[in-house]
Amino acid sequence: MSVEFRELECFVVLSEELHFTRTAARLYTSQARVSQLLRQLEDRIGARLFERSSRRVELTSQGALFLAEMRPAYAELTDAVERARSRARGIEGVLRIGFVGTPYGTLLDLVGDFRAGHPQARADLVETPLSDPFGAVLRGEIDAAFVTLPVVDPALRTGPVIAADPLVLGVSTRHPFARREHVDAEELAECALVDIAGPAPARWRELQSPTVTPGGRPIPRGPVAGTLQEVLSLIAAERGALLFCAQFAGYNGRPDVAFVPVTGLAESAVTLTWRAGHETNLLRSFVAVSSRPPMAA
Repeated sequence: MSVEFRELECFVVLSEELHFTRTAARLYTSQARVSQLLRQLEDRIGARLFERSSRRVELTSQGALFLAEMRPAYAELTDAVERARSRARGIEGVLRIGFVGTPYGTLLDLVGDFRAGHPQARADLVETPLSDPFGAVLRGEIDAAFVTLPVVDPALRTGPVIAADPLVLGVSTRHPFARREHVDAEELAECALVDIAGPAPARWRELQSPTVTPGGRPIPRGPVAGTLQEVLSLIAAERGALLFCAQFAGYNGRPDVAFVPVTGLAESAVTLTWRAGHETNLLRSFVAVSSRPPMAA
């Protein structure tokens, strides 16, 4: 079976870092994708290339020999591919992509896939505040942003849904809901939700922090916050609660906040948004990557 370039890249970076988390960060992907790529390469070769335990990662004798034999060819191939793509596509430069809170696994995988396919280009992730997820895009400070739907500004364009996740309720571990297996959407009327500051559009804020339940019961207002770190701090201090997508919760575990599944609400959907009329070849290439069906884990 043919070996994929992404598998070789993962192998080389992991051999340098000997650490799955650092490797994932360098490749702009998730640890799960690193494990998947390594497993595929080992299956193709028919031998273990690394010894992994909870405490250390190291090359096996087979892995060390494979690295020594393939590394010169890998470097030459990488350089040749970079030069050819640069000449053929003219796609190079820096793309600035915004995110709110945490760029979790699905989003990191997209950035990693773009980088692998466009080595002459760079995609930098830029944090944007919860209170203003669209402003930096509209002002031209960044090229695009990962945002939660809805996108209502006519000056913005959107791609397809990148990730759709069930909602969870973030509460203090001392809150009565923290010990529940799930919470019904109507029960949101029994806890104050953190109010998201402007200038984020009111319709968008209502989806993130609703003022009424699906059945029309009013939901009390908690304190106002402008960033997700402020929100988490307020939750931990028992001053309010807020809805999050399940992937965000998985990447933001902390000992004083519990995330409880919520039934009766639609999933949270994330897309890519950018300014209408400001599409570049670089941005169009990133949009194309984000429009592909996600790889199975």
